[in-house]
Parts: sequence; structure tokens; C-alpha cells
Amino acid sequence: MSLIAEALSGTVLTLTLGAAPAHPLSLQMIRDLHAALDRAAQDPAVRLVVVDGPGHIFCAGHDLKEIARHRQDADDGKAYLTDLFVACGEMMQALVAMPVATVARVDGIATAGGLQLVASCDLAFATARATFALPGVQNGGFCTTPSVAVGRAVGRKALMDLALSGKPKDADWALRAGLINDVGTPPEIDRWIATLAQTLAQANPSALAAGKQMTYAQLDMPLSDAYAAATEVMIGHFMDPERIAREKARWGHR
Repeated sequence: MSLIAEALSGTVLTLTLGAAPAHPLSLQMIRDLHAALDRAAQDPAVRLVVVDGPGHIFCAGHDLKEIARHRQDADDGKAYLTDLFVACGEMMQALVAMPVATVARVDGIATAGGLQLVASCDLAFATARATFALPGVQNGGFCTTPSVAVGRAVGRKALMDLALSGKPKDADWALRAGLINDVGTPPEIDRWIATLAQTLAQANPSALAAGKQMTYAQLDMPLSDAYAAATEVMIGHFMDPERIAREKARWGHR
């Protein structure tokens, strides 16, 4: 049985994290979420994916009880931990690489791997009760892999504030840091998502997929390389056969 509930409404696919109330990123949860993302990426009906963790906890990160059980393994759990973090990294990368837009709907606590999940989405909307934390340093470790995603969403000082203090930050802090896009009530967030869905439903799917991929890729390129690569993709947008036909029909007689 999958730990991810999938609900398609129009062009919006909502992926709801199971295993309430904490919705921990167990190995099964990670695999189920990755599989759901793969299916969504191949579904032409889907234009927007919403990741939701209902309740007062959006996602509490990795399942510490599951990790503790594997301490009884002959290798003290190293093989399991390797599988867990590799699978998690691959799932997060699949989320970033989605050809459609992704939104985290956060109405509660997003901590450690849960915050990693929020940061890996293209957009994030949160309620006033949402909090965000990288608490590894308080538990004898460090949120190293979550910092990969969070560090690509916020500045270095904000990242290190989260990672070195381990303390939760409120939604207003997250908004100022650039971790989320807006703060509102659940009905407001649902309206924002619906408005976004209406916009994306009218977009060219191939242009959206290529443009999103390039937008992320060019951030790590030198400026001249970024312009060269983005120019090729931009030309591709304009040379799309459907766009050419549409513009000829509209403007060809003038």
C-alpha cells in the first residue's frame, strides 16, 4: 500500500504524504513519492503538482524510529542509511527535474528532510502556523543533505542560521529568507494554487519543461555561458511548430 495519496483535479495533481501525524520520510515514503512523481511526469493531464502534508506537521524528516531499528543490523545500519539517503537524494532531484511546476503546501512543521522537500519544490506557500527547521545539530549530527536543497533556495547566512542553530523559524522569517513565496490562510493558499493552475493550463508544455530546466541549470553557469545556453532554449520556444502556426494564423495576413 502506497504512503502517498494521489488526487487529480483538473490539471492539478495533489500528492498527500501519508503516515500521519508526522509524515516521516521513511524509505517506503521516499520510494512511493518518487514513483508518484515519475507517473506525474509522464501524464499529459498534469500541469501542476502540489505536495501536501496535512495536519500540524507537514513532514518531520527522516523516520528516526526506522533508523533506530536498523542499529541492530550487523553493520550498525550503514547499508540501510546508504540506501535511505541515496534514495532521498534521487527523489529530491526528480522533484526539481519535473517537467511541470511543483508547489509545497505547508500548514505545519517542516523540519530536516521535510524542509528539504519544501526547498526542492519550485514554489512554496505556507500558513502562519508553519515552522521550518534544520535541527540536526541539536541531535548530535548536522542536516547536511537537507542543506543542499535549502542552500539553493536561500542565501548562505540564512542557511547557516538554520543549520548551526537548529532552531525553528516562523513563516515570516521563511518569507524574508526566500524559502517560501507567500503566507496566507489555507483558503488563500488554495486560491493561489488555483490561479497558478489556470495560468499553467494555458502554457505550452514543452516550453514550460525546457524553460524550467534551463532556468535552474543556468544559475550554476558563468554569465556568458548562461546567456548562450538560454538563448538556444529561447529560440526553441519561438520555433515550436504549434507556436509558429498560431502566430502565422494571427499575424500572417498583416
